[in-house]
Amino acid sequence: MKKHAVQFVGAGPGDPELITVKGQKALESADLVIYAGSLVPEAVVRWARSGTRLENSASMHLEQILDLIKEAWHQGKKVVRLHSGDPSLYGAIFEQMSALRQSGIPCQVVPGVTAAFAAAAAIGLEYTLPEVCQTLILTRMAGKTPVPELESLQSLAAHQASMAVYLSTSLAEKVSDVLCGTYGSNAPVVVAYKVSHPEQKILHTTAATLSKTIKEEKIDRQALIIVGKVLEYSGKNSPLSKLYDPGFSHGFRKADV
Repeated sequence: MKKHAVQFVGAGPGDPELITVKGQKALESADLVIYAGSLVPEAVVRWARSGTRLENSASMHLEQILDLIKEAWHQGKKVVRLHSGDPSLYGAIFEQMSALRQSGIPCQVVPGVTAAFAAAAAIGLEYTLPEVCQTLILTRMAGKTPVPELESLQSLAAHQASMAVYLSTSLAEKVSDVLCGTYGSNAPVVVAYKVSHPEQKILHTTAATLSKTIKEEKIDRQALIIVGKVLEYSGKNSPLSKLYDPGFSHGFRKADV
């Protein structure tokens, strides 16, 4: 009996058309799809063909998920474990893949579009403007899930790089305090709620008014907090890159003299 590697697929941020072609094909050929129903919308799961077994993992614990995968794999079925965004970011996939590999079950990962990039597209934002910022930090505030001490939001925010803060809207007051002390009270902040979903909201606020904005909009989950100097250039001219500068030579073009 032919066996197939279990595929961990990134569903993207919510828009079913933002899944990769490879991810879509994996869903279309799957016999079993286990999806994170609390985050992955039904519209994405519909890429699966009629008759495919669909299992929502929202109420499952790790062993239940593994049991489903192992049973189907031993039967020679194609299994897709569908995660929101990109599986490598806050996806808790390593513990699943590690357990499966210990059982001799091969795994593959199909990357997906994470919310930070879908949000940038919705805003028309470039996180890495020349001479303004060349670093993007993806992080979260310490809450029920702790973060290493050296990766505290306070420590990372001190760099004043572009930063996308995940899984932290319920801690908005603490996030606001940190951002006010590092980027400044008037620093522009964007809250991207359910980006690429039909319910998408892009809220422009400041470090000082972040918590108020989130409370007024009744947002408690599935939102991203974006901060950084690049937001100050929204609708304004920014320093130009060297890439298209006629006076700059590179491997494919000589500078105009």
